[in-house]
Amino acid sequence: MGEPEVRPGEIVGSAPDRTDATLIFIGRIRTPFQSLSDCPRQGEKDGPVCRIEIDEPWRQAMEGLEAHKELQVLYWMNGARRDLLVQMPRTRGGRAGTFALRSPARPNPIAVSIVAVDAIEPGAILVRGLDCLDGTPLLDIKPWRCRSMQQNETP
Repeated sequence: MGEPEVRPGEIVGSAPDRTDATLIFIGRIRTPFQSLSDCPRQGEKDGPVCRIEIDEPWRQAMEGLEAHKELQVLYWMNGARRDLLVQMPRTRGGRAGTFALRSPARPNPIAVSIVAVDAIEPGAILVRGLDCLDGTPLLDIKPWRCRSMQQNETP
């Protein structure tokens, strides 16, 4: 997959020649979406069931997930551009800086979705609400807790 085109009005920058962190992919996300045009703009909790596959070394970290109905899933949009400073969103008029958008094109293409848990299997979580391509690298999973949750719940 090549880099998406630069639309008129967009500005491309270049990243500094350094890295500050190392990320570890802990699994892969399996979705029915094979191309960007297949992906929903943002995931819907009544969308298709997707499978979050956890790599073997990290499976023990799934302990206790069954207590949560919703999860925050962080993933790496590995097909996204990383050099756009200003973008021309297709869904709204005018230009906007990358940090003012939810676009996957960003210096560090980390995406986050709040998903509804359908089922938990050994080494996998079945969820609804994702908006990424099949095979997307998984960065992390956290229980989703909105502010209205009671304070006496265990972490």
